[in-house]
Amino acid sequence: QVQLVESGGGLVQAGGSLRLSCAAPGSIFSGSTMHWYRQAPGEQREFVARITSGGNTNYAASVKGRFVISRNTAKNTVDLQMNSLKPEDTGVYYCNAWRTVYENYWGQGTQVTVSS
Repeated sequence: QVQLVESGGGLVQAGGSLRLSCAAPGSIFSGSTMHWYRQAPGEQREFVARITSGGNTNYAASVKGRFVISRNTAKNTVDLQMNSLKPEDTGVYYCNAWRTVYENYWGQGTQVTVSS
């Protein structure tokens, strides 16, 4: 089974920054819309950001203006630059690649903790 691999999570103070990265096989990365989701303890998984194969982006209102999603074609990675972090940003961040309903992949998640 193919799985995406996230990295870059950690513990930061409110107002700080983190940069997450998600690596995928080129055959999956190419042509796929890439997403970041997050899940806080006891909460539903929620959409954070996405970027299409053409580079179009979309963000959840709660992170707009603070987070930036990008993709690096040469490295087959999608990154999430998170700035001005808030305690409510705490959660497990998951990477997702979607090409078709039958070609949909997830990473294992990386923990992000923001202290006040």
